[in-house]
Amino acid sequence: MYTFYYTSPVGVLEIRSTESHITQLQFAEAAGIASKVIPEVLRDCIRQLDEYFAGCRHDFTLPLAVQGTSFQQSVWKALQTISYGQTISYRQLAERVGNPKACRAVGSANGRNPIAIIIPCHRVIAADNKLGGYAGGLDIKTRLLRLEGVTLF
Repeated sequence: MYTFYYTSPVGVLEIRSTESHITQLQFAEAAGIASKVIPEVLRDCIRQLDEYFAGCRHDFTLPLAVQGTSFQQSVWKALQTISYGQTISYRQLAERVGNPKACRAVGSANGRNPIAIIIPCHRVIAADNKLGGYAGGLDIKTRLLRLEGVTLF
């Protein structure tokens, strides 16, 4: 397992990977001890994050390996279908995973997303157009959505 701390416009991000897949991207309080060796997949992730924050990248093309239940995996896969600059409600996300009555379960799976930003859980908002929650905090969610050109009410 490899770890890198990326200083982004929204704070420090802890990125973890295997030799070949990104396994985690979470918000960190501060940079910790990074791996001495950085595999190519982590270098590619850093490059794609630089492009995303510069407004040049709308889609990530990284190999991901996430651990979770089959339901969580289905939610995380559905999150990746939300286009850059778009938002959907928890209800719409539940419909995308084929279980329109599972809004709370979808919200819970969304909150357990292990690869923030790349799996864009920040693009899910409440049906009343309120932001809802976000693991990185609502300020970061707002900044990510504004970076993508989303007009917030």
